[in-house]
Amino acid sequence: MTLLVINYGMGNLASVGRAFEECGANVSISEDPRDLDSAERIVLPGVGAFPDGMRNLIKAGWPEKLREVLRNPEVKLLGICLGMQLLAEVGHEVAVTPGLGFIPGTVKRFIPLNGERVPHVGWNEINAAQPHPLLHTLPEGTDFYFVHSYHFEASRPKDVLATTQYCGKFNAVVASGNIFGTQFHPEKSSKQGFQLIRNFLAL
Repeated sequence: MTLLVINYGMGNLASVGRAFEECGANVSISEDPRDLDSAERIVLPGVGAFPDGMRNLIKAGWPEKLREVLRNPEVKLLGICLGMQLLAEVGHEVAVTPGLGFIPGTVKRFIPLNGERVPHVGWNEINAAQPHPLLHTLPEGTDFYFVHSYHFEASRPKDVLATTQYCGKFNAVVASGNIFGTQFHPEKSSKQGFQLIRNFLAL
């Protein structure tokens, strides 16, 4: 299974790449969108601000090439943390910024309800909103590791695979067709994170 990790200057790409290699993928990390032509799986990682992420992606020409290769339903994309947020139509971080628009929705900052600290850092249990192969063999209430101040509000309930609680309920996993996103970091989430990675590779 050939997998490409998109290098757009945001996040710890080495740890992401190692996790997917340990789960059996043939991983490459690339700054060149043309390398997408040979990828069966694509990972868009990321840590940082939404506007910076979109600016870097656009500057390198990733959005157009992603739209091209993702027309093939056999090619799958997984966005992680900021990478999931960039799948949205618009982000409200620093300034209102258009996203990739792959999954209808908006990215907004957490509003504390009961004195919660923002950013949200730590382990949270996720609850499946619907059955899906991406969540195969993961028991209800499995916990994953989160680090973020913003969250993805999906426009369509059908695109929500799992939720969790912090400053109220928010979406932990989203999907539309061959495009997937996790707000948590599977590569930092122990054996359950690696199980989700294996599930993604098997889709």
